[in-house]
Amino acid sequence: MKKTKIIYSFILLAAFALFISPFAFAEEKPAQQPMININTASLEELQQLDKVGPKYAQRIIDYREKVGKFTQPEDIMKVEGIGQKVFDANKDKITVK
Repeated sequence: MKKTKIIYSFILLAAFALFISPFAFAEEKPAQQPMININTASLEELQQLDKVGPKYAQRIIDYREKVGKFTQPEDIMKVEGIGQKVFDANKDKITVK
């Protein structure tokens, strides 16, 4: 009788471990950052981009006011001081729609 209780306890414990394991080892997905529309974003919103401080954010605003809307995300590299590295760091965060 005692041996049967031990076996049932072991089975119950194993079943519980199998049930819990997917939750215990699941990776938490990072929160999806909202896309930043470089055609409409404010100075503060543009500064949320990686490697973009107030100076570059203002340059983006000045560029779009002077030249017009960006037609594709890559156009951000037309802004003085913003090159491939800044674009690569932000290409999944910017939109022009």
